[in-house]
Amino acid sequence: MSVPQLSAEQRGEQILAVFDTAFGDLLAADPAAFRVKFRKMAASAFAFYRGTANLFYHDLGQESGGRGDGGAYGGPYLDERTSRVWIHGDLHAENFGTYMDAQGRLIFNVNDFDEAYVGPFTWDLKRLAASVALIGYAKALSDEQITALVRTYAAAYRERIHALATGAKSDEVPPFTLDTAQGPLIDVLRDARSLTRFGLLDSMTEIRDFERRFAPGGGSVELDAATRYKVLAAFDGYLETLPDSSLDRPDSYRVKDVVGRRGIGIGSAGLPSYNILLEGATDALENDVVIYIKQAQTPAVSRHVTDPSIRDYFQHEGHRTVISQRALQAHADPWLGWTELDGAGQLVAEVSPYAVDLDWSDIDEAEEIAAVVADLGRATATMHAAADDESGHSELVPFSTERAIDAAIAGDEAGFADLLVDFAHDYGARARRDHQIFVDLFRNGRIPGL
Repeated sequence: MSVPQLSAEQRGEQILAVFDTAFGDLLAADPAAFRVKFRKMAASAFAFYRGTANLFYHDLGQESGGRGDGGAYGGPYLDERTSRVWIHGDLHAENFGTYMDAQGRLIFNVNDFDEAYVGPFTWDLKRLAASVALIGYAKALSDEQITALVRTYAAAYRERIHALATGAKSDEVPPFTLDTAQGPLIDVLRDARSLTRFGLLDSMTEIRDFERRFAPGGGSVELDAATRYKVLAAFDGYLETLPDSSLDRPDSYRVKDVVGRRGIGIGSAGLPSYNILLEGATDALENDVVIYIKQAQTPAVSRHVTDPSIRDYFQHEGHRTVISQRALQAHADPWLGWTELDGAGQLVAEVSPYAVDLDWSDIDEAEEIAAVVADLGRATATMHAAADDESGHSELVPFSTERAIDAAIAGDEAGFADLLVDFAHDYGARARRDHQIFVDLFRNGRIPGL
């Protein structure tokens, strides 16, 4: 990628400036949470990359001359349409896993939509390709092997997008389920199937006076009366955002208990969050449901997409996260909704007992890695194709995403994989250097506020 070559000291100052913009207020409010976040990021170059989508898009902005919309739309394969599609925003090789869809099927696909937005489709592909380079390097694969993996991803994405764009029937491009997945993907789905709602409830709750309540400890924080009242008021607002199909049994939403929670992930440091225990589908205690309310964050990509009509479309970041996920994920979580708390947008979703992330630690053989990477390419294409003029939000994306992307790639088939390969090697090397710079900044007390 074409970015200025800086000394380690200059790059360190740049990283600190990006961190201040992205994390400054949250870090000041909860430095302890960010010490935990940054120690996790210090563990490896890939962990650093996962936690720095803000830095990634800062660098992409430099690559395209600071424009997220364009002047020539910011790069090859981008035009008026392909630079304005629903994108995941933080697509890396560990942001895939299982979920139970609204039809009761276990699906393997993309997860974690906190960074989703509207922007250039190639940004998702570049972020994924660089993550493949980092995983390949960590597994001591050669540059030639990494090149082959990125080409495999590009080819699988291209093939699936073309199939969807040319009207392939749904049974010809099925989702990854227990019936269709293979290799590590079927293993993840089987692991998810072995989990139970009772197991999740047993890990978080206990029975007191013949009723289920949250158990103390384990990251739970007891709320004072005023905070509890505010959370329950926000819950009432959330109910108004659910589709009618999710409200068939009103008793399902009877609140049994509310707690605050800590330790909710590398990307959510400093963000307030709460768990709510609900009655669920029946009066039986084993069918209770846990949902979470989490303050939604400003997506990194939004700082580099300059079209005000996109920003103005969303009420707040909670609304933006939910609308984006519903657009990108077919048959999304029926508990998915949004609300406001203390003037900030909140994301609401189920704490799913069936969520298992793809674990790369035991995927080591080159052929097995290639098969998984190909499946990730197909999953990416399916996600992009789901979010188009039929997704229910055609005001923002009033066209067929898959046909627009298919036509753009067809204009230069040969160069498509080359673009991703070159970016993967260049940015993978940059991320490894940045990781070492970050570790030195952190351990030497150079990050303000820590």
